[in-house]
Amino acid sequence: MRSVSIITVAVVATLGLAACGSEGVDVDSEADLQGAELFAERCGGCHTLQAAGAQGSSTRVVRNQGPNLDERAESPEDVLYAIRNGGFSGAIMPQQIVTGEDAQAVADFVAKYSGTDIDRPTRPSSEGGEDNLTPGDADEDPVTGSATGE
Repeated sequence: MRSVSIITVAVVATLGLAACGSEGVDVDSEADLQGAELFAERCGGCHTLQAAGAQGSSTRVVRNQGPNLDERAESPEDVLYAIRNGGFSGAIMPQQIVTGEDAQAVADFVAKYSGTDIDRPTRPSSEGGEDNLTPGDADEDPVTGSATGE
């Protein structure tokens, strides 16, 4: 009887510890699930990304901790580059941590869900709700509307 209760306690403790640092995957579609699960398994120890339930390294004080991807938007091309080359700065990340279709699934997932905690300024819009930006607007004086440098 005593060995059964010890085993039960050990199993409960193991399950409880396995849940630490994980919030669960939260994606929009079944297509995103593979990338999210691979990210959580292979990348979540260093990188934070809420959609994958990954909290990354908690202290963020040593060089080998990956960036918080909730605070940094990435393109699929940049993610694939980092996967193939061990990151961007000094090969800190393991190269080829995922490959082939798995790497593409992770890249597509990260590109879609990264950058959710970035403060983005709102864009000016017209009364109809459409963007009121046209090519060249960045070169116009915001007060007069005339081209700058004239």
